[in-house]
Amino acid sequence: MRRVAAAALVAATLAAGALTAVPARAAQGRAPATGECTATACHFDVPPGTYDVTVLLGGEEAARTSLTGETRRSLLPETATAPGERVARSFTVDVRTPEGEPAGPAGSPGLDLTIGGPAPALAAVRVTPARHARQILLVGDSTVCDQPGAPYSGWGQQLPQYLRKGLSVANHADSGESTVSYLADERMWGTVRRLVRPGDLVLVQLAHNDKTTDGPTYRANLETLVAGVRERGGRPVLVTPVVRRWFGADGTLDNDTALLVNGLGVDHPAVVRAVAAAQDVPLIDLTAKTKALVESLGVENSKSLYLHDEKRDNTHTSAHGATVYAGLVRDELVAQHLVPRGAVRPG
Repeated sequence: MRRVAAAALVAATLAAGALTAVPARAAQGRAPATGECTATACHFDVPPGTYDVTVLLGGEEAARTSLTGETRRSLLPETATAPGERVARSFTVDVRTPEGEPAGPAGSPGLDLTIGGPAPALAAVRVTPARHARQILLVGDSTVCDQPGAPYSGWGQQLPQYLRKGLSVANHADSGESTVSYLADERMWGTVRRLVRPGDLVLVQLAHNDKTTDGPTYRANLETLVAGVRERGGRPVLVTPVVRRWFGADGTLDNDTALLVNGLGVDHPAVVRAVAAAQDVPLIDLTAKTKALVESLGVENSKSLYLHDEKRDNTHTSAHGATVYAGLVRDELVAQHLVPRGAVRPG
């Protein structure tokens, strides 16, 4: 890798594999981070925190470029540029340790970006500390988290690509967590609660692993999470769980397995809706939305949303399914005026 000054725009012509540095003036009080780039990746030596990233896409040939970062987070959707065209895009990224799941490995220090797409062309990149960025913190399980390995992907892992500069996703979802385990583990709720700042959104989707949690306990746990966010000045948002792709003989998902009713008869989505109504908390009914979508696609066409073909898994989503479900979350955030329309990218 060639080291380039943080105060520089790093120019990269990917087709030729060439890298050059073009000096640029740093904004006062926001010195850019020191970075290194190759034709396929960039690394910036930054401590944990929130950073604004501005990239210039395009080259001499037609290109299609996307960016991922850290633990396989989608940060910028595939963007097309015509021959000779340059397009600037900006986003805000959360850098933390561990960089993925709270119970997972620490990951590599600093910020890592991966340059992707069928014909990538990154002309320049600049990373600076973010000022006044608003956070969306995520509390959830394996259907939400930053999954470390393909083909798995959580919808929280795909959500950043839909957000513009000034709004970051801090995904603290973790595989295998229930409301009980998440509250009990200092790496989970103890960490999230300390990070909540006034005005931050905290989206909570926990249900898939509450298989043995009774109704009163499940409800009390959700209420504890809501109260904890509010005590810190944040805004809680309850999210009903994504459905399991489990069709009945009638071609619908009208069964306990698909709709997250546990062995004790606890209807998790119904409890989430009830708590949201009683506590005056915004609700994203992802159960209803994913049910409608999966049923509309039918038995065969809905397979691509999940890992049915790869793993015979009808609970965890593929990158495609996670991206679609993240789009549903984005739409609800805008529709309920939880984030401004101008803060999100269209699908």
